[in-house]
Amino acid sequence: MYRIGWLPDGVRLEHGLQEEVTRGLAELGYTEGKNSIERRNAEGKFERLPKLARELVALKVDLIVTFGGVPATRAAKAATASIPIVMAEAGDPVGAGLVASLARPGGNVTGRSTMAPDITRKKLQLLREVAPKISRVATLYHRSFEATVLNVREAEAAALALGLTVLPIEMGAFQTMDAAFAAIARAGADALLTFGDPFVSRHQREIVAFAATNRLPAIYSLREFAEGGGLLAYGTS
Repeated sequence: MYRIGWLPDGVRLEHGLQEEVTRGLAELGYTEGKNSIERRNAEGKFERLPKLARELVALKVDLIVTFGGVPATRAAKAATASIPIVMAEAGDPVGAGLVASLARPGGNVTGRSTMAPDITRKKLQLLREVAPKISRVATLYHRSFEATVLNVREAEAAALALGLTVLPIEMGAFQTMDAAFAAIARAGADALLTFGDPFVSRHQREIVAFAATNRLPAIYSLREFAEGGGLLAYGTS
């Protein structure tokens, strides 16, 4: 019997990820009854993550799977130096201090990084191809996700070469999405760019609807946005 600790930060809607993990385990012979999954969820409250991670360690799980980016993995790493930790996504795990390098992570943390700096420039190029007259591109992001902050900087640098201006809109500065949308309008944006930020993903429907209602050509990082009615999506699979 193997026990797997499941630790998402609870910000992003998980879109059936738990079911996919269970299915993947079953394909490898690890079915319910032969293993168990101990689930904890911070429900978007990052301050809960250290306590939840310690709970999983106290249960002596054989493995901890983290989901949602750096905060959950950082909490798990602080709670144990021996139990293996697999991060479902990590942005920039080297920059965040989670691993020593991508080639040789070292320690007890491994998993998947979705860092792809060149994609940011490509997204702006694609956006301009479909909307040649755009000049001011708003980007929604949340500062608690370090990889997204880095993406904003990359977008600002890439925009200069394309003759565009990037207008960063920090979601955490507003109480509601409507307030963030109002800030985009006040900034005079004529296009929209987003990244794989879990906070952005959580508000997928509202963001896609806002872009459509205001006729803002928009490009997203996740295909779910395009499948949900968004104009374009381009990013890592």
